[in-house]
Amino acid sequence: MINTSNTEIEAIQDAAKMTTAKPLAAKKKGAKKKASAQPAASKATKSKVAKKTKRKLAEKIKSPKPPKGAKQKVVKSKINKTEKPKKPKLVRDSFTMPQPEYALLAQVKKTCLAAGFDIKKSELLRIGVAQLASMETKELKAAQAALTPLKAGRPKKSK
Repeated sequence: MINTSNTEIEAIQDAAKMTTAKPLAAKKKGAKKKASAQPAASKATKSKVAKKTKRKLAEKIKSPKPPKGAKQKVVKSKINKTEKPKKPKLVRDSFTMPQPEYALLAQVKKTCLAAGFDIKKSELLRIGVAQLASMETKELKAAQAALTPLKAGRPKKSK
């Protein structure tokens, strides 16, 4: 529950009444308005005090403190949780290859589909790179010599 005394509540209610109440002269018909005996600065300070007390009451209502004897919930962090292996960072790259060799990728994909499994172009290339890595240098050099040389850079757009 909220720990506020009756005197605090009464003080807050009185401050609220001061800020919302209208002067008596304005309520009576035909009564002349009298110049207030208090300076304007003191009225401003009263309204500031009333606002502060309203805020304090609102804060007490919004966040009540638990009783002293109550147990607080302890949140335990999970330290020894099985850690998942981190995924490798993916790199996006583009390359140029002759059209007949590119068509071989499509042909190998069709062969895999006929065998009963789906494969992506990127997977085919990764398998190829793994095969190249397992080759000896002499074999790799012979495979490179069998390739047709290409110009470096992007091919020109055909119209």
